Amino acid sequence: METADILVVGTGAAGLFNALQLPEKYKVLVITKSEADQADSFLAQGGMCMLLDDDDYDSYFEDTMKAGHYENNKESVDIMIRSSQHIAQELVDYGVDFQRDKDGNFEFTREGAHSENRILFHEDLTGQEITSKLLARARERKNITIRENTTLVDIICDEKANVCKGGIIRNADGTLEEIRTQAVVLATGGIGGLFQFSTNYRHITGDALAIAMRHHIEVEHINYIQIHPTTLYTTKPGRSFLISESVRGEGAYLYNKDGERFVNELLPRDVVSQAICKQMEKDGRPYVELSVTHLDPDFVRNRFPNIYRQCLEEGYDMTKQPIPVTPGQHYFMGGIKVNSDSETSMDGLYAAGETSCNGVHGRNRLASNSLLESLVFAERAANHIAKTVEAGKPMPTDEIPFDPTFYADIDEKNRKAVLEAIKRKDEAFYDQWLDHDA
Repeated sequence: METADILVVGTGAAGLFNALQLPEKYKVLVITKSEADQADSFLAQGGMCMLLDDDDYDSYFEDTMKAGHYENNKESVDIMIRSSQHIAQELVDYGVDFQRDKDGNFEFTREGAHSENRILFHEDLTGQEITSKLLARARERKNITIRENTTLVDIICDEKANVCKGGIIRNADGTLEEIRTQAVVLATGGIGGLFQFSTNYRHITGDALAIAMRHHIEVEHINYIQIHPTTLYTTKPGRSFLISESVRGEGAYLYNKDGERFVNELLPRDVVSQAICKQMEKDGRPYVELSVTHLDPDFVRNRFPNIYRQCLEEGYDMTKQPIPVTPGQHYFMGGIKVNSDSETSMDGLYAAGETSCNGVHGRNRLASNSLLESLVFAERAANHIAKTVEAGKPMPTDEIPFDPTFYADIDEKNRKAVLEAIKRKDEAFYDQWLDHDA
């Protein structure tokens, strides 16, 4: 058995930022299912939104609400937007290098459904830039321990008192271990590993969601799942490569098989995805074409170096020819229900990032709100913990008996639980995107 003050599950932007924002008096254990840099936050290409100024507030708020079909939690949206400038400065202080102009001011790009250029970016690798710097800072902290290839299989809780007291983890060698803590922060990411075509890492399969449902912790909008319009079409197995929405934000066109544009490329993601699916059916092929050939080639190579390289590896020079793209699962707007301080319905248990649902995104996420939302509410969880958890308080050392055989096939149990929950909520979506035998 190991003890710590706080257990943080996940090394994406939410988990790492939460650990860093906790006062250094806490002993913090951060675990991650794979390698520390194999979190979806590292894959985010487009950028992170930031409120430009007071005059931009109404526009930013409306853009977020409209993209979310006005099902967003207005309080959460307000908190996120008003916190954005502060979060950006925190990231700069941690060493994040956002694109700047010759005078040293932030440069901003635009993506679909935004009324203004308000997105901070670093080439087309913004998630990697942010999360790698957070990981480096976390590794420097003496109070933070990071354990890789370590999976949370359950939480330890007093069901009658509705209090979380730690977690049961599976180590890299398969052994199970109890971790006793005063608070647990779930930041395990989304559910992309359940899909045949997804931009997510394959090992990210909604573990925390399954655990929450098993312990009757409130979840919300489990069927609110975003399909991204443009992933690079390929017949190779594995994770789908995302073609960032910022490519369309910078002026790319979508073409059908006859070389005709068929949709406004800057509409919200769900609208563009639906239009592409209809066009693929009409064209009788599993992709449409995305073209930047009308843009300056040097601009394309400099603005999207990673995307340009990946397309070359697949045999496409995007400066000279259109590339085939197809929709793929990208983001989970539902999750474990939390309040504005990222508290779940169980005391001592928090959730932040994609695994949580605070209502910011509504039914459909506005581009580049994901990193910002994760960071804002991870910080709020840390602030709430700092007010309520006493550092160094003795942990109970009596082991809670559990049946190891229950966890022998826990990965499959978790997958089945989440898939069945999605199917119950939205059978049509399940049949289209999750029925792999269809």
